[in-house]
Parts: sequence; structure tokens; C-alpha cells
Amino acid sequence: MADATQLLDFSLPTNVALLDATVSLMYGSGTPDQRQAAEKLLLQFQEHPQAWVRVDSILESSQNPSTKYFALQILESVIRYKWGALPADQREGIKLYLSNLIIRHAGQEETFRKESTFINKLNISLVQILKQEWPHRWPSFIPDLVSASKTSETLCENSMRILRLLSEEVFDFARLDLTQAKTKELKAQLNNEFRLIHELCLFVLANTRKADLVRATLDTLSVYLTWVPLGYIFECNLLEHLLQLFPQAPFRNLALQCLTEVGSLVMGPEFNTQFETFYVVFMRQLAAVVPPTVVIPDAYEKGTDEQQKFVQNLALFFTGFFKAHIALLETDPKSQLALLQGLEYLVNISYVENVEVFKTCLDYWNFFVPDVYSSSCGSGGPDPTALSFSFAPVPAGRAAGGRRKTLYAPVLARLRQLMICRMAKPEEVIVVEDENGNIVRETMKDNDVLAQYKSMRETLIYLCHLDHDDTESQMLDKLRVQQQAGQKWTWQALNTLCWAIGSISGSMTEEQENRFLVSVIRDLLNLCEMTRGKDNKAVIASNIMCVGAWLGGWVVPASVPPPPFLQLQEREPFICELLTALGPTIQDLQPHQIHLFYESVGLMIGAESDAQKRDEYLTRLMAPPNATWNQILAEARGNPDVLKQPQVIKNIQNVLQTNVSIATSLGQPYVAQFNLIFTDMLQVYKLYSELISRTIAEGQQHAARTTFVKYLRSVKKVALKLIETFTEKCEDTTMVATQAVPAMIDPVLADYARSIPDARDAEVLSLFAAIIAKLKGQAEPEVPRIFEATFECTLIMISRNFEDFPEHRLQFFALLHSIVNHCFGCLFLMTPAQLKLVIDSIVWAFRHTERNVAETGLSLLLDLLGQFAASDFATAFHQTYFLHLMQEVLSVLTDSFHKPGFKLHARILHHLFTLVDSPTLKAALWDVAAKGPAAYPSNAAFVREHVVQLLTTNFPNMTALQDNADLFAEEVEKEVRAQRETERLRMAAIPGMIPQSAVPLQQEDMADM
Repeated sequence: MADATQLLDFSLPTNVALLDATVSLMYGSGTPDQRQAAEKLLLQFQEHPQAWVRVDSILESSQNPSTKYFALQILESVIRYKWGALPADQREGIKLYLSNLIIRHAGQEETFRKESTFINKLNISLVQILKQEWPHRWPSFIPDLVSASKTSETLCENSMRILRLLSEEVFDFARLDLTQAKTKELKAQLNNEFRLIHELCLFVLANTRKADLVRATLDTLSVYLTWVPLGYIFECNLLEHLLQLFPQAPFRNLALQCLTEVGSLVMGPEFNTQFETFYVVFMRQLAAVVPPTVVIPDAYEKGTDEQQKFVQNLALFFTGFFKAHIALLETDPKSQLALLQGLEYLVNISYVENVEVFKTCLDYWNFFVPDVYSSSCGSGGPDPTALSFSFAPVPAGRAAGGRRKTLYAPVLARLRQLMICRMAKPEEVIVVEDENGNIVRETMKDNDVLAQYKSMRETLIYLCHLDHDDTESQMLDKLRVQQQAGQKWTWQALNTLCWAIGSISGSMTEEQENRFLVSVIRDLLNLCEMTRGKDNKAVIASNIMCVGAWLGGWVVPASVPPPPFLQLQEREPFICELLTALGPTIQDLQPHQIHLFYESVGLMIGAESDAQKRDEYLTRLMAPPNATWNQILAEARGNPDVLKQPQVIKNIQNVLQTNVSIATSLGQPYVAQFNLIFTDMLQVYKLYSELISRTIAEGQQHAARTTFVKYLRSVKKVALKLIETFTEKCEDTTMVATQAVPAMIDPVLADYARSIPDARDAEVLSLFAAIIAKLKGQAEPEVPRIFEATFECTLIMISRNFEDFPEHRLQFFALLHSIVNHCFGCLFLMTPAQLKLVIDSIVWAFRHTERNVAETGLSLLLDLLGQFAASDFATAFHQTYFLHLMQEVLSVLTDSFHKPGFKLHARILHHLFTLVDSPTLKAALWDVAAKGPAAYPSNAAFVREHVVQLLTTNFPNMTALQDNADLFAEEVEKEVRAQRETERLRMAAIPGMIPQSAVPLQQEDMADM
């Protein structure tokens, strides 16, 4: 490596052979030390200002492909970031050299195929130049490219790749590195010169027989067809060429992609005839390629990658065409048959076992079914929310909508079957196994499965309103098929069916729903009676409970023969019967089912207005877990080692989790049960915490990940969760402040400070954040101790790197946020060093690359600045931190690694800039000792000059005037809010569209339970 340093001497010609050897060392042929040294040297070479001058000699002489790519990286960096600073003759030289290099390599068939990756890198560099030079300084580019393309088929193929890259850069990726003005200019120029590109594409399709060139042309066309002037499509024979290529297997997928883009276009009525003819011809050709008798899901399963891609592309074609033109196809009897055939194809594709294919189809069905519903059952009046439903008389004015409903009746029936068979899992029944081996309920937001469930649920509700009898019939028939299957029925099939049944909750009248519920539960009970096996019965019982919850609100109609644990007596309320039979009810349930059961019963108990009865019900409900708890503690007093047994640890965890469930739903009345176990729970918590710290300290590197430690931590976590839940639900804040919090200072807070980092639980930070948020000013006496026990030790943990302790990171700033919002006065008691540590931690947070942490830090900073601006310490604080915070926010705002959080960055800067124009600050922000008190007429003038200097220093390419017309989007945000409210009103007007769990439950409804 000593000789390789001569590569950095740019007074000598580049030793390309030595550069090849150095690159080879970096990519694996050397030792680790050699690779590290080679990487360092090449980085220095790459960053040298004159490195780009050596690119041509490297590309001409190197025998190592990796070295050529290294040279192109240098060239691409110059083009991207230094192009405007190069003299005009050097820019022209690079353009000419790169163009000739592409022509030389792409002009010969053998070289073009062999070095396709290298040529593609050259194409990318050329497009980067075009983004800056074309059209003003390179106006002849498109004509020159088209002219050169007609001299060689391989050169033409490469030209197609360049044109595709150019379109993608301008129309798809421009927002990443082009100004809006430049993007607009490039789009206009590409639009003006598309005639030449269009002629070249038609020339190729009409004259070449070379498959690779045809594919490249189709690939390029598929990109351009999304934006080309509409006349180019129907006023020439482009569509004819595409339809001729579609039946040919080598070109089928690419031709279909082009046809999809054409079919998705929305044009004026003068083109209706062309679209109708286009669709009918396409369907005729499709029937020859894929006969209607083909079972598409089976063919997809057995097909090649190309065939599977074809099915996906076919789904995109149908969904795009139907969204744009289904109304056109409905009006002409000649095209109705082709329309129904296309819908049948799409229904068959919807059964393909591929998530992306199904999402594509589902997206369309979620558009199609509401459209049919609105025309068939929607209001004919001016009020958009005045809807009537399938069980109401249809006004005569909806004859056209009725015809649509009749036309699509077979398709709608098949769609009901599809939604019932493939219903996704709803949020209410998502259960997972946690890291400790426990089955727990998990709420997942913005999850693909839940989004899919939402779409399927809405679609099925519309289908139900279009024909309630068919929906009910299909569901009950499928349930009876499960009974006929005997022991061969499957859990997945039954679960999916019950999810579908539950999804239409609220879409019927009360009488219809009760009748339907009776039939469903009767059939489920019959299936349970026929079934053998504890697990099978548990699955059926779980579905009975879920269906009852969704459809019946936990009230099972008396006409249904209930299982033993649901027997109803008229002599006393249902809750009493439930508590009397509590043991048999829960004996066959899994722990996560017991927790759900307790949470549900807690809702019933909470509806009782008589406090004495409520306490009695709670005592009876908690008798089984309390008995287990007391038994464990009694045994532990005689032999403390009992608490180390895995099964005992699990039992404690389950007891505490049961308490969490009941506290969540019961709220304030849970206080009696909380006081009963609180003290003993803290003792168990402290014992387990000390045991965890000792085990980790004495064990090896991975001791924290052992099953034993995980079990112990699960108890600690659920204990903290119980206290946090109770704190949030408790209405007696004085009791929490004077009894609960002081009792936790040593077992929880001091224990956190004493523990080694791997033994600290983020839930402690979450707990005290919740306590401060609940108690507000009442928590101020404890904040200094909370700060002392948690702040510095946690900050050391999370600031070592950006990866370790992610949960501690989020909860640490949540705690700090809670202090700022609810106990802000405590910050005035901090020493300057402590306050600086707080500010530095916030800066560290919003500089974090993890979105959640960065946005938490920004939100915290915004609230902190607002609080200080309104305080008596505003001037002193801002004299110390104004410039520092402004510079840090500007730094992350302009850093490409911190793209999220732009709105918060802008709000913080807006706050700071507004502040200097207000009378809040009573003294100068600049260094008066160095510059004098009259150096600036005002703080605003000083900040303005400081910001300009800061930006021009760091971004010398900035101009004095910048276009900021698109930075203000308040109107857009208001429009989005209005759209959301309109959507909410639309859904609220359709029975069942808003889940019952999202509808506020009235107190009298609870009392009826």
C-alpha cells in the first residue's frame, strides 16, 4: 500500500494498473487491514478536486470493471454537484467525450451485450448532464439522438433506454434534485419534442424484427404514455401496433403495460368510440390467450415468473380501464357482454394467492361496489347524506341505477363470496406471542392487514346493502358447509367466515341482525357439539364470543340455546349469572382470552350505577386471580425461592395482566383492587429487579436475553403497565400524589437509577411521564427526584449511538416532554449546567435519523420555546440559546438525511423569527461586549444578517432571491381536513360503515347489559 500513495500525487500521470490493484484490494482480495487502507486511499482520491480530470484515462486504460465504476462515480459526483462551476469548454468536453463513449460501446452488438451494466452507468451520467444542459445549452439533443438511432439497432435500443431514464428523471424523480421551475421547463421541452420520439417508436415497431429492440421500445413507451399529448395515441396506428404485439408471448407483458396506460386515460367524449373498439378487440384477443374456462388461480400457481407477471398486469389493465370507462361500456348493449366477461376475469384474478395482486383487485372492488350502490340505492335528492338502503323501497327515479344492479347481479354475488372467503383479520382479534412466550393482544396501526380489512369490510357492507338476503344466505351456507365437513373443517376457514360475519355489524336493522345472530350462533354451537378436541372447541368458542361482541354487543338472544357458561336466568342480572359460573367460564380459555374476557366484564361492571353492587361484582370477579396471588405470596414467605420458579413467574405475570385488563375497562372503581395488591406488587417488583441486575452482572454478554431474565422482566413490565393504567384512569389525583407516588420512589425510581443499563425498563420512563401528565402541578415536588434518577443515566445509555435502547429513547423524550408541558416551573430550579444538558439532549433528539425520535425532539423543542417565550426568563434563555438552536434546526432542515419533520422545522423557525420582531426580548442577542450595543438597529436585523451569512457560507450556490411561493400550504391542509370530515359524514350515513367499536356507547346501553 506504500506505493499506492503515489495515486494521490496529481502532478504525475495516473498509474491505472496500480489503481486497479488498489480497487481489487478494497473489494476483497486483500486482508482486512489492506481493505481498510485501500478504502481510505480511494476515498482521498475521489475527494481530490482534480480527480475528475483523470476519469477519461481511467476508463480508457483500466481492465477492472470495478475501477471503471469507481471512475464513473467521480464523474457523476462532479456532474451533480460541481457542474455549474466548471468552465464552458470543460462542460462541452465532458458532453462530447461521454456521448462518443456511449456510441462506441453501444454501436457493436457484442460489446453492447457484454458491457450492458457499464453502458447503463454511462446513460445515467448522460441524463444527469441533460438535466442541467438541456434544452438551452444542448437544444439539438433529441434530434441528434433520433438521427443516430436509425444508424444501428443496438444504438437505437440504447437510445430507448436513455429516453426512458430521461422521462423518469423529469416526471417521477424531479422533486428530489430539481427546482419546480426547472422541472416545468424540462416537461414542456419533452412535450414539444415528443413528435420525434413518437416517430422513432413507430418506425421501430413497423420495421424491426429484433426482439430486444421491440422490448426496449415498448418499455420506453410505457413510461411516455402516462403523459404524452393525447392526439398521438388515437390519431396514428400506435394502438394497432400494440394490439398486434399483445398476443405474441415475447412482447405480451410490455404491450399490456402500454395498453394499461392507454386504457387508464380519461379523454373527451369524441374518443368514446375508439375506447370502446379498443376494449372489444382486446377482449377478443385475450380470449385466445387466456380462454374463459382457465382457472386463473391454479394457472398462476403453476406458471412461470412471466406468466405470473402477466396476471398481475392483466389486473392492472382491467382496474384502470374500468375506473375510467365502465360507464361507456355499460351504455352500449354490444359492449356489455365484453364488460361482464372482463369483470369475470377480474373476479377470477382476485382469487390468486398473491398479496399484491389481491390488493390491486380489492382497490377496484372498493371503488366499483360503492359506485353501483350509490346509483342503485343512493338519494336522488340534493342532500348527499340522505341515503336509503336495500331494505327500504326504491324510488321510481332510480330506474337506471336498478338496471345497473340487475346487470351486475351475477358479479356482485361472486364478489360477496370472494369477500367472505378472503376476509382479512380485524384489529379486534390480533393476538401474537411476545418475547416472553406469552400470548398477548396487540393493537397494530397502519398495518397492511388492517388496511386490507378496512377496505374489504366497507366493500362487503355495500354488497350487503345491495342484496342482504344473498349476503346472509352465502354466509350461512358457508357455515353449514363447515358443519358438513365434520372433523375436516379448518380453523382458518372458520375464522375468516366469522370475521366476515362480524364485519357487517350494524348494517342491518335490529330485527334482521338479531335473527341473523340467532342463526349464526346456533350453527356455531352445533359445530362445537359435533367437534372433538379441546383446541378445536376453544377456537369455536372464541368465534362465538367475537361474533356475539360484533353483532350482539355481548348480549346473546334468549332464543339461542347457549353453552353452559352463557345460561341466562330471569331471576337475576346476566352479570350475576356470569360471575356465579366464572370458574367453568374461564377454565378452558387461554391466558390472552381470559384477559379479553376480564376487560369485557369490566365494562359491564362499570355500567353499574350502585357503588356497593359494583364493588361486590369486582370482588367476585377478582376472586380467582386474587386467590392465585395470595397463594404464591404465602408460599414465598416460607420459601422465597418459590418466586424464581418459571411457572410461578408466569402465574404472577398472568395475574397482573388480568388486573391491567380490568383496570383498563373499569377505571376509577378499580381503586379497591389496586390498593389490595399494590404494596405486595412493589415488593415483588423490587425483588425481581435486583435478581435481574445480579443475573446480568454475573452472567455472560447475552445474559439479558436468557429466558429466565425475560420472564422476570415480563413481570416488571406488566406491573409498571398496571400502575400507569391505574394512574391514567384514576380520578382521585390526590391519592395518587400522596400515596402511590411516594411508595414507588425507592422500589421503582431509585431501582432504575441503581440498575445496570441492560436491566433498566423503558416502561419506568413511560410511567412517570403518565404520572406527571395526570398530576400536573401536584407532581412538581417529585420532579427533581425523577429528573435526578432518570435523566443523566438514561442519556448516557441512548447517546452512545443511534441504535441501542430504542424504546428508552422514545420514552425518555416523552418524559421530558411531560415535564415541559405540565411542570415547566421545575426547569427554573435547574442549574445552568443541568438546563444545558436538557437543551443538548433535545438537539441530539432532533438530529437523530430515526423519524419517531427526531419528531419527538422537534415537538418537545417547540413546546419548550413556547413556554420560555411566555415566562419571565425569556430574555436570558434566548440570549444563551437562540442562535445555537436556530443554527441546529437549520442544519437538520437542510440535511438530506433528515427529510421527515419539515413542518416542525418550519414552525420552530417561524416561532424564533417571529419572536425577534416582538417586544418579548428585552436585550440584544448579539455579543454586545465584542460588537457594541449599537452594532445593529434591532434583534431582527441582527438575526436576518446572521441567517443570510449562515446560508451563503454553507450554500454558496444560493442566489439572493429564492422562489418561496410553494412553501405555504395552509390552504391544502384545510382542504384535507374538509375532505376527511366529508368522508366521515358519508360513512356515518351508511349503517354499519363505522365500526360499532368506534361509536360512543351510551350509558343506558351499558346499563341494559
